[in-house]
Amino acid sequence: MVVLFQTKRGLLLLAQSSLVAFGILSGFAQIVLAIWPNPHLSSNERWFLLAALLVASLVFGLSRTWPRSGADRSFDSPDITVSIVVGDLFDQQTHLVVGFNDVFDTDTTDSVIIAASSVQGQFLQRIYGGDRGKLDADISDSLAGVQISEAEDRANKSAGKLERYPMGTVAVLGAPNRHYFCVAYTKMQNNLIAQSDVDLLWRSLSEVWESVYLRGQQKAVSIPIVGSELARINCLDRESLLRMILLSFVARSRQGIFCKELRIVVHPKDFDQLNMLEVAAFLRTL
Repeated sequence: MVVLFQTKRGLLLLAQSSLVAFGILSGFAQIVLAIWPNPHLSSNERWFLLAALLVASLVFGLSRTWPRSGADRSFDSPDITVSIVVGDLFDQQTHLVVGFNDVFDTDTTDSVIIAASSVQGQFLQRIYGGDRGKLDADISDSLAGVQISEAEDRANKSAGKLERYPMGTVAVLGAPNRHYFCVAYTKMQNNLIAQSDVDLLWRSLSEVWESVYLRGQQKAVSIPIVGSELARINCLDRESLLRMILLSFVARSRQGIFCKELRIVVHPKDFDQLNMLEVAAFLRTL
């Protein structure tokens, strides 16, 4: 409700929908009164009728413009579907995209390197049952043919892994029916602070779509709003990051379909930070 009344788009949509409803209802009322005239209507009854029309029109306007808990759009060309849903990423029975740093750290001990509450930390617990050794082994197997870009010295980096991979590197884990596209979109600095920026995120998204093209078999993919937490892309809020993901996916799809459905999953605690009226409007422009 707050979002509806605090944005120009929300107020404009409310006004337009209410006026359309009022025009239809008042026209219908005039036709009824013309066919069945009632000269005995009192002044109070006429005011009551007008008030009823106004209330009904406002209710209709609110029902049409009330902020939704999600948004979606099906495209004809290309033949794809994009949706924004509120929920748990790991409950989605699709391929998943999970953000990592460039050394593919997995240690969530005391949340010093990787926050246990982050998507990556939840990935370790919920998909691998906390078995960090198994996760590390699967990542190593997936990246066996990828050349490292740099190897840090332990004297400079006190904790975590030392071998850096190119930004945008994707480790594809899991079975073919449900792959986990683990993408390095942040650089883990030697002070153990992860950092990224808009260019790195765009490049990383492009690499994810390429991996989905090669391994995803055009099945649905779910992705969180990457870059919104510890990646520290401070110049973009969650809504801007969401738009960036949408734009990147649709732009790549127009080069050739690689995935029939993209699902952007918003955590319930973050939903209030999104203006779904604006998101839905942006989705219609793509």
